[in-house]
Amino acid sequence: MFKYINQISEQSYLLDFGSEIDIEINSLVNLFAQKILNNSKKINELGIKNCVPSYNKILIQFDPLAVNKSKLINYIKSIKISKIEGTNNKNIIEIPICYDDIFALDLNYISNVTKLSINEIINEHLNTLFHVYMIGFLPGYPFMGNMSNKLSLSRKNTPRIKVPKGSVGIVDKICGIYPQESPGGWNILGRTPIDLFCKDKKVPLLIKPGDMVKFKQISTKEFNNYG
Repeated sequence: MFKYINQISEQSYLLDFGSEIDIEINSLVNLFAQKILNNSKKINELGIKNCVPSYNKILIQFDPLAVNKSKLINYIKSIKISKIEGTNNKNIIEIPICYDDIFALDLNYISNVTKLSINEIINEHLNTLFHVYMIGFLPGYPFMGNMSNKLSLSRKNTPRIKVPKGSVGIVDKICGIYPQESPGGWNILGRTPIDLFCKDKKVPLLIKPGDMVKFKQISTKEFNNYG
């Protein structure tokens, strides 16, 4: 359960579950946020406008003119989460990725720093079942953990002005996917042809917090012919 509730503006509360980046804590965060988002009756009744989970915190935004703060706080405190609730509900999403030179902008650099061969890096990445901690930075950008210490390395000293859409990057023990072209300083080891964010769809996000992601290797030809 969360440790603190802090009002950080006239229209938002921050629920603090601690400072650790931990899958078990993050799973509770995502379950808690989903409980709120799924309760449309309470959302309307209490004036809740948004509920955004991160690694270990949840931002709850509300309408300051419509909300009864004491009722909102009581509702938040009444939510009970069991660790068991999320154990059998993991959504596993397979993401195609091409590691060929044209897409793997930093694969040789990653190899030099980690002292791993290209094949070893690819195998480590393909054999990891990633946990999606949160969505942030860009619409649809997943921050995914569980990555091997063998692939842990720092951000690039000089970020790129343009990172191509679909680029898969790593920093520390986190893997991310750029849903659109963007500046960025992550180390790029491949690219996916799929769209992670489609604003015109009923559910615009392909990947959501709490999901699991598994990468599947494809060739450049398969990449170009995808979809």
